[in-house]
Amino acid sequence: MIKYIEETVNYLLEKGFENPELGIILGTGLGQLINEIEIIKEASYNHIPNFPTATVEFHKGKLIYGILEGKKVVVMQGRFHVYEGYTLQDVTYPVRIMEKLGIKALLVSNAAGAINLNFKKGELMLIDDHINLQGSSPLAFRGVELLGERFTDMSMPYDEETNRTFQSIAKKNNIVLHKGVYASVVGPQLETRAEYRMLKLIGADAVGMSTVPEIIVANHLKLKVAAVSVLTDECDPDNLEPINIEDIIANASKAEPDMITLFKELIKTL
Repeated sequence: MIKYIEETVNYLLEKGFENPELGIILGTGLGQLINEIEIIKEASYNHIPNFPTATVEFHKGKLIYGILEGKKVVVMQGRFHVYEGYTLQDVTYPVRIMEKLGIKALLVSNAAGAINLNFKKGELMLIDDHINLQGSSPLAFRGVELLGERFTDMSMPYDEETNRTFQSIAKKNNIVLHKGVYASVVGPQLETRAEYRMLKLIGADAVGMSTVPEIIVANHLKLKVAAVSVLTDECDPDNLEPINIEDIIANASKAEPDMITLFKELIKTL
């Protein structure tokens, strides 16, 4: 992997991806943040050596470098998932690349279903902790100790100071921002009624199919990390209706202006 990382980083440096301060993973609900960035360089995933390629139709496939609120940023427009057939090492490979390019912090967005029925679709949830239900770890490979501490501490995976700043920004801008625990499952199928009940019992407030692998690797690399979920549906096992992907995307779009405000105002403080 070290050889692959060097090849990828050298390609991006030659492209002009120089000294970014911050990495951003644009999941569902933050795609329009691209319009706020002064783009300097971009590279399609399928042109970047050793990079996976996004296969989900509503996830783009570009790595973007530019200026946002006065900070140099490198942005993943579209992410990778285990349910696309990728390994956890594939899914998290871009985080390792962004760290080698120079980022010191990583911000992540995603779409999630609300397990906590006090949370409503169209609202946002700041991730305070997580539960990894993806069946393995992105650190479970031979030679991982050459890239960072094998037994990575996860007692505080999300940066407390950054989370407090997010909460302050939300209050100032009258944005509903819950705080809770995110459970990450493999997917791509949605959960059964029994699975939603189980998730509630083990302490999850929201469930999705991403983010946790990237957060684990960011902690492995000692990056400051924070993540926000757009709550796109309400997962009430006693009143469960068939899922509508178009409705999920519509709810993500509804919350997008608030998500963009949170991220832009936070970046000003970094």
